[in-house]
Amino acid sequence: MESESGVKIGLECHAQLLTRTKLFCSCSTDYQNSEPNTHVCATCLGLPGALPVVNGQALRYGIKIALALGCTIQPEAIFYRKNYYYPDLPRGFQITQYDFPIALNGLVTIENTENGGAKERAVRIRRVHMEDDPGRLVYKGTIDTAKYSLVDYNRSGMPLVEIVTEPDLRSPKEARIFLGKLRSILGYLGVFAGDLEGAMRVDANISVAGGDRAEVKNISSYKGVERALAFEITRQKNLVRRGLVVTQETRHFDEVRGITISMRTKEFEHDYRYFPEPDLVPLHILGLVEELKREIPELPDEKRIRFATQYSITMEHANALTYDITIANFYEEVASKIDPKLSAVWIADVLKGELNYRSITMREASERISTDEFVSILSYLKKGVITERGATEILREMLDHGGDPEAIIKNKGLASIGSEEIETAILKVIDENESAVDDYKAGKKESLNFLVGHVMKHTRGRAEPKEVRRMLKGLIKE
Repeated sequence: MESESGVKIGLECHAQLLTRTKLFCSCSTDYQNSEPNTHVCATCLGLPGALPVVNGQALRYGIKIALALGCTIQPEAIFYRKNYYYPDLPRGFQITQYDFPIALNGLVTIENTENGGAKERAVRIRRVHMEDDPGRLVYKGTIDTAKYSLVDYNRSGMPLVEIVTEPDLRSPKEARIFLGKLRSILGYLGVFAGDLEGAMRVDANISVAGGDRAEVKNISSYKGVERALAFEITRQKNLVRRGLVVTQETRHFDEVRGITISMRTKEFEHDYRYFPEPDLVPLHILGLVEELKREIPELPDEKRIRFATQYSITMEHANALTYDITIANFYEEVASKIDPKLSAVWIADVLKGELNYRSITMREASERISTDEFVSILSYLKKGVITERGATEILREMLDHGGDPEAIIKNKGLASIGSEEIETAILKVIDENESAVDDYKAGKKESLNFLVGHVMKHTRGRAEPKEVRRMLKGLIKE
């Protein structure tokens, strides 16, 4: 990973909490597939006289996040009004936390592979606080070409935890790695569903040497953060190179065009006229800390070390298996029933690769293939009933269409063939490819791969490549 010289990046990560109701009212948070403005009430619409009531579950989730990030919990948390006008903010102010957040001074370690090495580097967490989400503007076209915008208030009042880092990140890729680690921690805590639309949005503050910082608002994907930062680095460096001023401003990232657009001159804190929310009393939260500490599960870093030690697997596999809590749980259940090392290879390398190809999550995949079915596939593989290629074909079939491993083996003819059938196929390939055989005898090792490929084609992948290679060498010598 290449670190950008003179680049400083700080992130403000807004994570929607997985509660049943909004932060200050009883409206349902399950709005993703609903018609616009159907999950609203007087409170989240900011109508006069409507009073907020703090969601206790959301508060507990916020404290758990702060504890998991190694933060110091503050004795008192106070909600403030952050005053600004925007069409998706019906009250004209956001209820957030300012001088008295939930927690301060945390630390998250990420793996930095810069210069080909692998070492952990610390990213400091400045603060963790809670706030309610504004609504959502929907543009007909892009933000700078749309003739009008529509407002959907379903999201208004959603409980958010904002995690603010120090400007410790040095490259777009490093920012993406941090976000992946943060998402993993939140997933382990069970307070966040990262696959829901709008579950995490990021404001990225970035500056290069010789210029002021710009803030890119409301980036909704990790790839988007990386692309927006890469564009901003180039834009700001070009301005500095030409002797122009990089002004402090707020910018929007256009996902379609991959560019950032100036929205307004950056506000300063005093522009928001913060003052304590008069309708909410201060929250004395230290009494919850010991109880919530006991609810913190084994987190990704701890699980990674345990997996590597307990199951004698590589740290690379342990990393891949503990990134997502659903994958980690799937692996542990499979590993308890069959060879842990074999399980690690097939889940971390093969299964995850198939999921990535299909752009589906492990949660979705587990509805199509159970741990017992996965164990059956590995058991057939160990016994030699199927080859590695056959096992992969079964996985693909189950992920795409479902089914039973044994039935798929029978219906698709995936059962391994015996030595006699392999020998017959090899002799046929030798007879049909005399020049390749002569090349191999002359020392051209790549010719053997060519011959193995043809044998695998004749056997429709039902022979083990290592066995084909061994028998092929023997028969050519004869």
